[in-house]
Amino acid sequence: MSARVHQGAVIDASAELGADVEIGPGCIVGPNVRLHDRVRLVANVFIERDTEIGEDTIVYPFAVLGTPAQDLSYKGEPTKLIIGKRNQIREHVAIHRGTVKGKSGGVTRVGDSGYFMTHSHIGHDCTVGDHVIFASAATLGGHAQVGDFVILGGLSAVHQYGRVGRHAFIGGMAAVVTDVIPYGMAHGNHAHLDGLNVVGMRRRNFSRELVHDLRAAYRLLFAEEGTFQERLEDVAQTYVKTAEVMEIVDFIRADAQRPLCMPHV
Repeated sequence: MSARVHQGAVIDASAELGADVEIGPGCIVGPNVRLHDRVRLVANVFIERDTEIGEDTIVYPFAVLGTPAQDLSYKGEPTKLIIGKRNQIREHVAIHRGTVKGKSGGVTRVGDSGYFMTHSHIGHDCTVGDHVIFASAATLGGHAQVGDFVILGGLSAVHQYGRVGRHAFIGGMAAVVTDVIPYGMAHGNHAHLDGLNVVGMRRRNFSRELVHDLRAAYRLLFAEEGTFQERLEDVAQTYVKTAEVMEIVDFIRADAQRPLCMPHV
């Protein structure tokens, strides 16, 4: 079935509309925008240009997508925003295109099945995984990386170049200026690590044995004895066959531009 476009919408001639796309009144869809099958723009959505949105994504009024990076070095170079499938993008959400200096090749990328509540923001060159939840006004600075199943509480903010590992939970109003390990839970201003996101893991049917191993590895990693590097090596050796623990180890060992989020002493 062809796209259904309200007569009050403005669609650039170069835009590509998939089957069963629905575009409501007041929407503006700019050049080189591609809306895959069954995308729905409810009303008054602005997509400036060079943006791709995956199947079954719904965008609510006054969302602004594909606008230029809020970066003084950006000079209008061709960059993109790519949003995956089955996302819900609520009112006043803003997601910007990338920059040519971004590691993602000039692309801001959002995965599948995310839920982005009102006024949440994804800055330029960010990479966001699948099944994330951004509560109202959650914000990512430029170049941030957020893994699958992450939950960002309302009014929280992740510093530019920050990383939040898979399955992590960020509490409301947290200022995250350090990298949060996979499965971690952080809150506060500035945010500190406060254990693991055990509730989230149980909701996703992690086994009791796996949760036990993750908690034991966490206690070993952040114990008081020895240096942090020594404890990291101990965890890597002890849990080398546990993929989820090694995910934390690899996250810590990876090249990063922000320090690691740590527990309060």
